[in-house]
Formats: sequence, C-alpha cells, structure tokens
Amino acid sequence: MNSNRASLLFDRWPRFAARHPWRVLAGAAIIVVGLMAANVAAGGSFVDEFSIPGAESQQAFDVLLERFPQQSGDVATVVIHSSAGIESADTRERVQELITRFGELPGVTSVASPYDVPGSVSQDGTIARFDVRYTEPAFEVDAKHIEELFDLRAEVSVGDLKVELGGPVAVVGEIEPPGESELIGFIAAMVILLVAFGSVVAMGLPILTALMGLIPGFMIIRIASAFASMASFTPQFASMIGIGVGIDYALLITTRFREGTAAGLSLEDAIAKAMATAGRAVLFAGTVVVIALMGLWASGIPFLGWVATAAVLLVAALVIVALLILPAILRLGGRHINRLSGRFIAGSDTSGKTGAGARWSRMLRRSPILFLILSLAVLLVLASPILSMRLGSADAGSNPESSTTRRAYDLISEGFGPGGNGPILVALEIDDPNARSLIETLPGQIDQVEGVAFSSPPLFNEAGDAAIVSIIPVSSPQDQKTGELVDRLREFMPGATSGSGARAFVGGQTAAFIDVAQKISDGMPLFFPAVIGLSVLLLATVFRSIIVPLKAALMIVLSVGVGFGVVTALFQWGWLSQITGIDTTGPVESFLPMMLFAVLFGLSMDYEVFLMTRVREEFLGSGDARYAIERGQAVTFRVIIAAGLIMSSVFFSFALVDARVIKEFGFGLGTAILTDALIVRMVLVPSIMHLVGDSAWWFPTWLDRLLPDISVEGAPMVPEVAGGSDDQLTT
Repeated sequence: MNSNRASLLFDRWPRFAARHPWRVLAGAAIIVVGLMAANVAAGGSFVDEFSIPGAESQQAFDVLLERFPQQSGDVATVVIHSSAGIESADTRERVQELITRFGELPGVTSVASPYDVPGSVSQDGTIARFDVRYTEPAFEVDAKHIEELFDLRAEVSVGDLKVELGGPVAVVGEIEPPGESELIGFIAAMVILLVAFGSVVAMGLPILTALMGLIPGFMIIRIASAFASMASFTPQFASMIGIGVGIDYALLITTRFREGTAAGLSLEDAIAKAMATAGRAVLFAGTVVVIALMGLWASGIPFLGWVATAAVLLVAALVIVALLILPAILRLGGRHINRLSGRFIAGSDTSGKTGAGARWSRMLRRSPILFLILSLAVLLVLASPILSMRLGSADAGSNPESSTTRRAYDLISEGFGPGGNGPILVALEIDDPNARSLIETLPGQIDQVEGVAFSSPPLFNEAGDAAIVSIIPVSSPQDQKTGELVDRLREFMPGATSGSGARAFVGGQTAAFIDVAQKISDGMPLFFPAVIGLSVLLLATVFRSIIVPLKAALMIVLSVGVGFGVVTALFQWGWLSQITGIDTTGPVESFLPMMLFAVLFGLSMDYEVFLMTRVREEFLGSGDARYAIERGQAVTFRVIIAAGLIMSSVFFSFALVDARVIKEFGFGLGTAILTDALIVRMVLVPSIMHLVGDSAWWFPTWLDRLLPDISVEGAPMVPEVAGGSDDQLTT
C-alpha cells in the first residue's frame, strides 16, 4: 500500500475521527439517510432468476419459452388423498371444485384434471395428482401468489379429503425468510463477548459497529438488486457472513485499543495505534474474504456469482465502518470501556502475560510435537467422511414432515412410485411439420430406456413447432440412478430424432439440478487454485515468508475438509439425526462445496491474519521466532477464541431452521469455524511454528525485491498529543 495513503487511512484519519467524533458520526448519518432515500427510490427486489448458461436443461427451457410459453412456467402439484376413493361421486365433485378454484388463482395459466390425464390416479384409487401451471418459473412467481396458493390448500384440506402441495412452486413457497436466526446469533455474540471481555461496554462496541455496517450494507445490496438478479436467499446468505465478520473486525480493533489504554496511552494515541495495527489486519482480512467470495463467479452460474457479490458488498461496508467510523465510536465510548463489569465474568487484563492464553502458549512451546500429532489426528478424523461424499440435489423427501411438500412427496411415492416426484421433460424444437408422426412414436421408444417408468404422449403447441414429453423415472429425484437416466436419455434422444427435422433437449427441474452439479464440477479446477493461489501470494507479500502462506493455505484447506466431513456425516449418513432434526438422508447439495469453500477460506483467513500479524509484529521487535509465536498467541488467545465462538454461534443458529440447504450451511460453516479457531489456530499452527522456528520467516532475496512491501503491523507510533484529563481511561 502507498505510504501516503496508508498514513491517511491508518494514522491521520483515526486522529481526525478521535478529535471530531460527532462530525464523523453526523457524516455517517447523512450517508445512511442518502442510502435510505436511494433505497426507496431505486431499490430492487430479490428474484430467483435461475439460469445455467450452456446447459441442455437451459436450452430446453429456452425452447419452451420461445415456442411454447404457456408450458415454460413451473407447476405446483396438488396431491389429493381420499379413503373413499378418487372416483367416488362425492370426491369427484369436490375435486372438480378444487380444479376450478386453483385455476382462478392469480398467475395460473392452466390446471390439468386428474380425470383427463392418464396415470394421474393411483392404482388403488385413493391418491390423485394434478398440476397447477404458472406463467413463470417457480423462483419468479410473485410471493403473494404463492401465499394465496398455500392459503387455498389449507382451506380445502378438510375432513376425508387430504390436500398437499408439491412441485417447484410449492418448494419455493417454503423457503424461510431471515428472522429469528439472526436474532439468536446476535444474542449469542453478546453473551460470548460479555464473558470473554468482562465489560458491558467492551461487549457493546463491536455489536454496535457491526449493526452500523449491516444496515447500510443491506441497503446497498437492495439497491444493487435493481440492476442484477439476486436470489431470494441472498439476504440470509449475506447476513450469515456479515454478522460474524462485522463483530470480528470490530472486536479485533477494540481489543487492540484496550491494550493501548491499559499501557497508558491517551485515547487518541490508543485509537491511532489500534488502527495502525489491527486496522491494517482488518483491511487485509477483508480483502481475502472478497477474493474468496468473488471466486464463485468461476462456477459459471450467474445466480451464485450475484449471491457472492451481495456478500462482498456487505463485507466491504463492514470493513469501511470498522476503519472509518469505529475510531469515532471508540473516542466517545473508550473512556468507559471497562465499566459495567462484574465478578462473574472475565477480567479486563489485555497484556497477555498472565491468564489462560499465556499458560496455554507456554505449554505448547514445551511440547509442540505432541500437540501437533493430537490436533492433526482430531482434524483428520472429522474430515474423513469427505471420502464418501456424494454430490446431488436433495428432493422434498428430505424436508421435515411438518412441511406440505414432504407430505405431498410421501403421497406421490406411495401412489405412483418415488420417480413421480421428479419428472424429466423432453422439449422438442420442430422445424419440419412432417416430424410430428415420428414424435408421436417417441414415448414407446423412451419407455424402453433403462430407468424409465412411464412417458406421456407428446403435447404439441398450437403452431406445431414445439412439443413436450414428460418422463417419470423409476428412482427418486435425488437418487444417483436418476442422474444416470438423464445421461442415457441425452445419449438416446439425438439418435431417436435424427433426420426428422426435430431436435430434443432433456430438461425440467430434475435435469437442471444435475446440470448445476456438472457446471460447478467443471468450474472447480479453476476456482480452487485461483482462490488459494491469490491468497498465498497476498500472504507472502504481507508476511515476507514462504512457509507462513503455504502453511496457512494447507491449514485452511484442512478446516474446510472438516466442514465437508461433518456435513457428509450428518446429512448423507444420518448421524445424530435426533439432535440435528435431519430425519431423512440424502446427497450433499452440489453447489455447497464451492460456496462453503469460498466462505470458509475467507473467514478462516481472518483468524490466520489476526494471529500471524501479531506474531510477525513480535518477531520484528524481538528477533526470536519461538518467543514471537508464544507471545503472539497469548495476546490474541482471547480475541480469536471469542471471534470463533461468535462466528460459529451465528452459523449454528441458522442450522435451527427447517430448510435443508440452510441447515447444511449452518452445520458445515459452524463446525469448520469452531475447529479452525479452537484447534487449528490455537494448537496446530503454533505447534508448527515452534517446530520450524526461524525458518518460518525465510524469504528469498529475489522474491523480496519482486513483491511490493505491504505492512500490516504498522510503523512505530510517535504520540502527537500528550494525554490530557479528557483522554484518561475511567473504570
């Protein structure tokens, strides 16, 4: 970083903010008001515009959208159970009434009667299904329209007639909005900070700073949603990251500020010192998080890229608040930072010379090999299930039994077989009218393909230039055999339509999820090396070391492996199901590894930066590598453990929701962050650093000349103003 710019950001600005805190806060308030006005005038909405560029399922959708628009929208499948029998006169009358009422719902284009569509009534005659088709894909259907669909289901499901909802539209309707999870995360963070730092004020400052960054950050995301298609779960994903990151960054700076005041510095000098050291670390850590998240664009799936971009905007807002606004907050609240403490909570010692951190670091220094072996063994055991991880897309059968989509899934499986829950669509683009006769024979040929239970007669559009064939697999949507069937159909269809003047594209929701998995798999060879390589290069530039960045990358990959291993054990193997509330096993979501890696890599790097910047600072001052790691760990012990507990608590709070995908994120991120903070940073990394000693800081001379010199430790500070009475710390 340019020295003049660094001086402006990490010295002159913190001093200005400390001298004029009310001006800084007034300026921040004006910006927030401006964002509120822009949000009202130009704020967009979150819409799930899902596309998979280049995928065959996307081509199928495009054909239907262009030539058969009334069939391009998604459906809500209404499933009916009547012990009296679907064909009984009373039930038949009620079903006909249902068809009329569902057809009158807003956004609905057509409703297919189960009495007119072959295969829509179960063999025992007690279960029937019919599709309510909307004008748009499920993720784009108006939320109010979906709410009316669910309200109607609740109204008509009475007495002997049991009515449930399945299909893509119903699945979208059960996506939970942000709410209680964020509140639980904040409460957990407050308790952890209070216990760790022994003061209500010291607890409140990071929370306040995080809130000040989250509010404008979410406004910026909503404004950005007017110009880009951001998925409906974007706020939930961004808040999952933002809450923890915002508190962590403010916590690191506030902790360094407390060290300065405890050492006798004036408030202004303590603020300047904190920003010159911890502030630089926050900027660097935030940069790594941004790099990791933006790597999701390598997936080739726009909606993942935009979700990552939203999280980046929020992280950037939190970094800006921590660097520009927190100094003013520390000036106003810093004199009281040790007030409102109690004997039942931890003391306010910040020296790192006594306490648990100092004792633990000395113990590690005496037996680094023992601790390295033990910690590595624990991490490898936790990560081992990854060897059997199967990627896919969990279907509604993995939803909780309290959801209507799960009950509809069970009824369809009972009446029509598991494959009835995931039909595969073949969209036919017809350029020669003479192809119609051949297309009419396709179902008979498709029925001969291994894994097909049933295929419907082709449905032609009015112009006769497009048609749809619906295929019911033998296996369930999440079954690996269904993916193999999609592959077989894609190999079969070109030959079956060759020379006919028609082209076939295998699509539908089941095929789309398979294409997503393939697209992500194709992007991984670029994504992982790019994120790891850029991060290693940045760490080498900052720490002037070869071993430190390579060790950091390896340790973070190990933490990510723990997250993947735990998710596999819980969701694929079904371990601890009574505790986790996961009553049905299934594959790990195909997009989860890439998203988990991006988030975990960025956040784990935070703790690496928090620890190693302090270790390097101590090493530059003492020249003793082993003393530096012992001292660096002792003084960061409390902040890293508190940060890890806060972040993992936030993530685990999201695991309380019913949505399987959010649960996977919550358990995966929470476990990985907790083990990273408690085992990797506090045991494994110090053990390695003690063993390698001074070699950790070896750096080739030619590389030292080649890379720019970026400091995150800051230069020795010369106080500009002697502390006056107004600058003294009170307790």
